[in-house]
Amino acid sequence: MFDRGLRTRREVLGAEYVDASLARADEFMMAFQRVTTELAWDYVWNRPGLDRRTRSLLNLAMLTALGKPAELKLHVKGALTNGVTVAEIEEVLLQASVYCGIPAGLEAFRAADEVLLAEGAVAPAEAGE
Repeated sequence: MFDRGLRTRREVLGAEYVDASLARADEFMMAFQRVTTELAWDYVWNRPGLDRRTRSLLNLAMLTALGKPAELKLHVKGALTNGVTVAEIEEVLLQASVYCGIPAGLEAFRAADEVLLAEGAVAPAEAGE
């Protein structure tokens, strides 16, 4: 399960990020890395019931609801990798903003915008806009 999950995790989040996370893990933290990789990235992400795009969209909504902008940034990049469009990310965050609250939505939009700008998926605002 670990090897299959690791392959999926690298494909979605990027090998550089995943390998750095594993390299930083001491013996104590490696237990968490293993359970995350095996359960989330193999058992859940590799199930046939939902495609990766749908799983990415769900993660964006859930991470907004939980108020986890650092994880949201990671999953915005993963969503782009999985073929989710900027317009779809915007729609998910708008939906989550209404149901989770404007402060949670604002935090999610800011986190997503940072990633989308860095990835060149959106253009920076012009001065005076």
